[in-house]
Amino acid sequence: MLFNDLFREAYRTVLVKGSDEPEYLPASDPEGLAQVVFAHGYYASALHEISHWCIAGEHRRTLHDYGYWYCPDGRTLQQQQAFEQVEVKPQAIEWLFSVAAGSRFHISVDNLSGVGAADEERFRHRVRDQAGEYLEQGLPPRAQSFFDSLATFYGTGEILEERWHEDARRIAPLYSESGHSQEN
Repeated sequence: MLFNDLFREAYRTVLVKGSDEPEYLPASDPEGLAQVVFAHGYYASALHEISHWCIAGEHRRTLHDYGYWYCPDGRTLQQQQAFEQVEVKPQAIEWLFSVAAGSRFHISVDNLSGVGAADEERFRHRVRDQAGEYLEQGLPPRAQSFFDSLATFYGTGEILEERWHEDARRIAPLYSESGHSQEN
């Protein structure tokens, strides 16, 4: 509802529940609507797919799945490294959406039957750093609009910073060189 209220008219795009695989379907004609399809009605899937849409440029929004390759679960180490490289920003945005919505966020390396994460701790910290940067400097415009809408709808605006710091400690705690947590 929030996504469609914000973007249906201005960007001719709607969020729709799908089945197995999430995807982005560009409008098939000038009067049609593009669709951000999320998997199985899962809230986290919706937030993740919205985060991809929020950073896709105008040209990419004319392409199926924004023109990106997707190599399914079972990736090699090199494929996983490429995946982790392109997932930092969308997962950082998804994380902030989750905080604004009061829902629990989970980092996803999305490679359970492959080699797993290339470097999960590094990936977690890169996502954390990117999310922190977005909080300080602002999100991309569409992401900021949706983030603000979530915070207003869920009434989390006054506690966002506190919730962010709690979640950051849970997902990607910072450690000193001695191996002890710097955040308590």
